[in-house]
Amino acid sequence: MVSAKLPTVSAAEISKILQGDHSDPFAVLGMHVVHGGEKTAMVVRAFLPEAQSARVVAMDAAASALSMTRIDDSGFFEAVFSERPERFRYQLEITAPDGEVLRRDDPYSFPPVLSDFDLHLFGEGNHHEIYEKLGSHVLTIDGVTGVHFAVWAPNARRVSVIGNFNRWDGRRYPMRIHPGLGVWEIFIPGLQEGDIYKYEIKTRQGLLRTKTDPYAFRMERRPNNAAIVQRLDHLEWHDEAWLVQRRVTTRFEKPMAIYEVHLGAWRRKSNEKDDWLNYREMAPLLAEYVKEMGFTHVELMPVMEYPYDPSWGYQVTGYYAPTSRYGTPEDFAYFVDHLHQHGIGVILDWVPAHFPRDDYALRRFDGTALYEHDDPRLGEHPDWGTLVFNFGRHEVRNFLIANAVYWFEKFHVDGLRVDAVASMLYLDYSRQEGQWIPNKYGGRENLDAIDFLRRLNEIVHERFPGVLMIAEESTAWPMVSRPTHLGGLGFTFKWNMGWMNDFLKYMKEDPIHRKYHQHLVTFSMIYAFSENFILVLSHDEVVHGKRALLDKMPGDVWKKFANLRAAFAFMYGHPGKKLLFMGGEIGQWWEWNHAESIHWHLLEHESHRKLQQFVKDLNHLYLREPALYEVDYSWEGFQWIDFQDADASLVSFFRRGKNPEEVLVFACNFTPIIRKNYRIGLPLPGFYREVLNSDSEYYWGGNVGNAGGVMAEERPSHNLPYSAEITFPPLAVVIFKCEKPAKLGAENDEQRAMDNLLPAASAAVATLSPPSASQSSGNGQAVIKPSTRPKSSRRTVTPSKVKNSGAAKKRQPGNHQAVTSSQQPATSNERPTAGTRA
Repeated sequence: MVSAKLPTVSAAEISKILQGDHSDPFAVLGMHVVHGGEKTAMVVRAFLPEAQSARVVAMDAAASALSMTRIDDSGFFEAVFSERPERFRYQLEITAPDGEVLRRDDPYSFPPVLSDFDLHLFGEGNHHEIYEKLGSHVLTIDGVTGVHFAVWAPNARRVSVIGNFNRWDGRRYPMRIHPGLGVWEIFIPGLQEGDIYKYEIKTRQGLLRTKTDPYAFRMERRPNNAAIVQRLDHLEWHDEAWLVQRRVTTRFEKPMAIYEVHLGAWRRKSNEKDDWLNYREMAPLLAEYVKEMGFTHVELMPVMEYPYDPSWGYQVTGYYAPTSRYGTPEDFAYFVDHLHQHGIGVILDWVPAHFPRDDYALRRFDGTALYEHDDPRLGEHPDWGTLVFNFGRHEVRNFLIANAVYWFEKFHVDGLRVDAVASMLYLDYSRQEGQWIPNKYGGRENLDAIDFLRRLNEIVHERFPGVLMIAEESTAWPMVSRPTHLGGLGFTFKWNMGWMNDFLKYMKEDPIHRKYHQHLVTFSMIYAFSENFILVLSHDEVVHGKRALLDKMPGDVWKKFANLRAAFAFMYGHPGKKLLFMGGEIGQWWEWNHAESIHWHLLEHESHRKLQQFVKDLNHLYLREPALYEVDYSWEGFQWIDFQDADASLVSFFRRGKNPEEVLVFACNFTPIIRKNYRIGLPLPGFYREVLNSDSEYYWGGNVGNAGGVMAEERPSHNLPYSAEITFPPLAVVIFKCEKPAKLGAENDEQRAMDNLLPAASAAVATLSPPSASQSSGNGQAVIKPSTRPKSSRRTVTPSKVKNSGAAKKRQPGNHQAVTSSQQPATSNERPTAGTRA
């Protein structure tokens, strides 16, 4: 028999366990070998502060049980099995002070779960599924089900898992450390999905920090911030056809019209605090609306968990957790799956540039600058009061790259729009002299961030063919959307911030002054094909005093609507994919507010309904005309006709698809003056059908047009072999489609032009309308209902066609001279009366 004097471990070791100060608790707790002479025995030690008494119960054939001795009143117990020289499986039987007896497996009886290979890959920054290892995971080990926890905290003295299951006592469940790399882990039997937890970290200075799990798949709804154990292996998907098609799609030659959405403010149950629709409620409404409006993708402002509503999601604390504001991860998967089944792609805004200072999250995670830089000249973002990721650390890069992989792999998203790329590329971004540190070559480029972005894009594109990596990058950094093997950053697309700034600046000018700013319209074509651009009118342009898109436009109410329609039409003619922020399509008057629904009630007014219809018809025209998207990134798809008539603020150009006979001509007039009998060059012979006119009465315009189209004459103009005289409506864009003579047949050309004005996709439309009394849910929110337009409606009716119209008579001055804005009162019988601001 082995003589083992209790306790079998030193008082100092016991004290460290009792004080929660032991860096290697597995060396003390659990089953261990003790030696006595030539024999060995097994000892089981446990820290059970809630136990009145305890026994060790062998789970093998011996089925023996042995009472444990209380070594310390704080709850340190030991039991020596003197006749058992080898390890055996056991459970702890605990008698609580109230007499209740519980039996459970001992967390300290289980071996490590993480393999050396996992740790090696993570240490070198190449474990792209590290989220499967770190964080919390429901596992079954040796027939015992529980939860495995693992976290990276290399500078901690001790890390424990805390939760309701151990009364948030950090002395319980201290974790095992893997020396060198600083990863801590523990398997806790009996825990399950839905359990709430955090990590208690003791720093080298002995301070306690309570942290949420950086790799948590789910988090509590704010203001709470604990992690929640969540499985993802049971998510249901029905989008295989979509994923297969995505893998073989040529992204640059397909239409892409993106609808940017904040899920908490697109539609709400009411504008009461937190009265949101959840992911499942929103999915069918958003899918139907986006499909009807002709958008191809939605881009969601960040859905990763964040604590502060006014940050809109851009200050992320839970990179792996869909925000619980709108439901569970299962609900979010349903949302993505539903949109895919309805042919809508899902892009997420993603924020790897910085993270907030909330103390429960990444900031000084283990008491040191772990995820961020220690030096504020590198680690603090001066604009947003946030912290900058240390891209030079392998484990930090791994955290972020694996996070990108996670959203593609686990939630089938179709793209990531990477926020604030410019702030990542430059060490002196928004910093004054002396506030930044040059790189090793003395330059301002952030070499670590550049390397991170290139590696990120390489991995994503290799693993997920067909997905989109989109850079929000506002500087002249070259080759952002070019492959890394050519020296680029490897993004698929880049937001065209230069075009956006110039064009909005131009559109905000009073038309009488626009002739001095023609370059703002034309300059973008100098660099339009240097990147794979997306033209954006995003959320950033309708907040912080910048005013809503409609309100940016100059003039009276009618002119504001006309200007905005012209702006949208020009945008869709300009090379590049498209993005529009929610609310812009209905002409919201006020800046966007994250705490309320967009203003669907405006659709009670004809002006706003018709603007919405215009955007819808513009999108559907874009979808069905290859000339507008097939050759977006080459001069072969675009040609100016005339951009030199600055005095008249006119520009004209044409777009061409892969088929050189697929031609659309854009005639743009950015003044309120009608330009009649204005000759423009044309590339091909034939009839140029007027397929869209932003001045149509159908869109709340003045109804000036070209009788459905014009015939090209064999008369050179603007260095083109053909030409025609057209009418430029006021503050409007007219789009013509070339039809070769052989296609026209013997039918009446003009009547055919009129009958084919409406897109086939819009023959029967569904529009987002205010609810009737019978449809209202009592909260004043809009509902989606179908409505059809009268068959007699025509987009374009010229003065010669409406002889009884007062508007027509006023638009026919002698000698076909231009009608000035002073001759066009904004509030008369000539134009519809606008809905004004409340």
